[in-house]
Amino acid sequence: MEAIVALSRFPRHSRCLPSRFTLTDRNSRCYQHPCSRTPREDARVMWKFRAYTIAICHSSRSLQCVSFSLKRRTKSSGAVKRADESLLYSSFLQTSQGLNKKLSWYVSLPIRIGNLVGFHAKIHKCLGWQEGFKHYVSIFLYRLLISAMLVISLSVTINKTPALALTEENLLFLEAWRAVDRAYVDKTFNGQSWFRYRESALRNEPMSTREETYKAIKKMLSTLDDPFTRFLEPEKFKSLRSGTQGALTGVGLSIGYPLVVDGTPSGLVVVSSAPGGPANKAGILSGDIILAIDGESTEDMDIYDAADRLQGTEGSVVKLVICRGIETKKVNLRREKVKFSPVKSRLCEVSRSGTEKSMVGYIKLTSFNQNASGEVKNAIDTLRSNGVKAFVLDLRNNSGGLFPEGIEISKIWLDKGVIVYICDNRGVRDIYEADGSNSVAVSEPLAVLVNKGTASASEILAGALKDNKRAVLFGEPTFGKGKIQSVFELSDGSGLIVTVARYETPAHTNIDKVGIIPDHPLPTPFPEDEDEFCSCLVNPSSPCNLNPAQLFSG
Repeated sequence: MEAIVALSRFPRHSRCLPSRFTLTDRNSRCYQHPCSRTPREDARVMWKFRAYTIAICHSSRSLQCVSFSLKRRTKSSGAVKRADESLLYSSFLQTSQGLNKKLSWYVSLPIRIGNLVGFHAKIHKCLGWQEGFKHYVSIFLYRLLISAMLVISLSVTINKTPALALTEENLLFLEAWRAVDRAYVDKTFNGQSWFRYRESALRNEPMSTREETYKAIKKMLSTLDDPFTRFLEPEKFKSLRSGTQGALTGVGLSIGYPLVVDGTPSGLVVVSSAPGGPANKAGILSGDIILAIDGESTEDMDIYDAADRLQGTEGSVVKLVICRGIETKKVNLRREKVKFSPVKSRLCEVSRSGTEKSMVGYIKLTSFNQNASGEVKNAIDTLRSNGVKAFVLDLRNNSGGLFPEGIEISKIWLDKGVIVYICDNRGVRDIYEADGSNSVAVSEPLAVLVNKGTASASEILAGALKDNKRAVLFGEPTFGKGKIQSVFELSDGSGLIVTVARYETPAHTNIDKVGIIPDHPLPTPFPEDEDEFCSCLVNPSSPCNLNPAQLFSG
């Protein structure tokens, strides 16, 4: 018969058996009892002893057990084996004494080695209970962790969502909020938490009707303190789109920003009046001041609000109070559909030395609508066919329009070079350049006329021509609108105009509220009509006379 000592794998921190001893099998091979701190394979030894099966439990981070299966021997084994038996038995007794204490701690009962057989099943039951306890505790902790995560996630969702079910009006408001969030140039949103404003508005602002929702959107945009970022109801948005396409129902006026007289805004300035339109027929001129519209003072009126009031149903009447110098008069204008032709051109024949004459082409660009770049190209081709060798581009009182049209017209005059830098709070975001692919007139001398009514896309064009040394600028500093807006249509047909960037000229000049400084002033007074412009070049005695040689010299 044989006895087997089965040693479990001990962790590095586990206690070893009480003593070290050597066992010898029947072939006289020696086995060193493993008392190490590293895992080992089971050691099998041959021995004789009374049949017992015990479990010796060692306390550590988890219970570790060593099983002894001891069988009765059948034959005498000699003196060596008796000595080893004594050693083994001595170790066995030492282990048993330690076991009595440990088992008493684990099962709260004093156990003697004589009763070990009876407690064999209980010991294994104890060990099984421990493993089961660990298993169920692990499951409990896992479920507790998952539950906590779900509670936190739900609380965050509730905090971020004011209502579980958003109404159609709420969704329209969120659509407008999202457009500003993604596109607005100032990512500080005028020093406020844009997300917190959304949550507050959805909780507190009434949005039961479409009118209330529009009011909430306007209130939201007003917190940005940006007069160029604004909301347009469906009808006004439709009018805006038709205006950029070259047709508009109104009185044919282009109005400018409030003038300041002795530090106090006094009204809105007329930038230009469309030829043949109601305002032009009534004798309203550039530079006139609009003091009131339909009885409402324009002193604190936003220019976009004023523009909305001037537009309306075809055939309806709008009442204006106009100031020119010291004269004030009331004018009633009947709205009609006005067709804007953004380009006017004129051929000026200028005498040079002796009988030699030179042909100068005059082009007046009044706005940057969808037809602008194409009409400028047509005007250049027409003037060239009549022998024009130099051009004058008049941007006075051009308040701007579509940004892409400003870029395309710049490419007409430039062979290469930067047109404009688009910037945000982090610096240059985009660069628009001319590569010569759309150039039409890049070699002829060019002069550009500007004034305080030259704004927005007109300033982009004037700045590109000046900084690339393609043209000489004449006039007075431009308005200084150095911001770019984009148009966003909402799902119900209304729209947003949002400031999306600021721009710098090719020389990295930020013109916002400063404007572009021309190279030379114009004689005063200087006519704005194309017919009178030619007389200033031809007649040396005219008070507005410009020498063509000076006009195109740097």
